[in-house]
Amino acid sequence: MARILGVDLPRNKAMKIAITSLYGVGPKIGSEVLAKVGMDPEKNSNEVTEEETNEIRKVLEDYTVEGDLRREVGLNIKRLKDLGCYRGIRHRKSLPCRGQRTHTNARTRKGKAVSIAGKKSIKQMK
Repeated sequence: MARILGVDLPRNKAMKIAITSLYGVGPKIGSEVLAKVGMDPEKNSNEVTEEETNEIRKVLEDYTVEGDLRREVGLNIKRLKDLGCYRGIRHRKSLPCRGQRTHTNARTRKGKAVSIAGKKSIKQMK
């Protein structure tokens, strides 16, 4: 099993798919990296040699991926929170900050729905 930047690549997958398991490496960057290394994108991740893994590591040094990218994104969010701008406040409150509605939906950000006690009885009285 190949280990790149502290991440184990998935087994029995084509390298073009397996390399996207790295944070910050999508299909485009993954195919660019494999082209620079000269590796067949359809090659199985189990068949990758140690030399090819080292070449991939060298090529990935030119890109901001994994730990560096996570740190950069985290610092950007922290900066927004410190500024107190709209997006920072939304991040603090764990709400969507790109204009999505929250009356319904947004359950991923807000968490599990909590029912309001006594809401039904008020509705029946009207």
